[in-house]
Amino acid sequence: MSMNRQQKRMLQKQGEVDADGEPVRARRQQPGATPPQERTSPMQFLREVRGELRKVAWPSRPETVNYSIVVLFTIVVLGAIIYGLDWLFSTFILELFEA
Repeated sequence: MSMNRQQKRMLQKQGEVDADGEPVRARRQQPGATPPQERTSPMQFLREVRGELRKVAWPSRPETVNYSIVVLFTIVVLGAIIYGLDWLFSTFILELFEA
């Protein structure tokens, strides 16, 4: 196998070739590789989801209302800005090509 020093060093680090540059016959098993586990049942999955949702820091009602107001206000302001720019540019283009 023809390869340069850099490739040989990289493959040696990965365990693909030995010190002479010859391919290693047996593949090493990855250190963190675990055999596939059995699937959980739907009930077990739902229990785990419920347990995780209990750990969530849910916002209070006033926080949710405040966030909703901020979002709606932002949407209205940005919508007005886009509408104004659209009207301005369309008026400019119509005046430009009307002459």
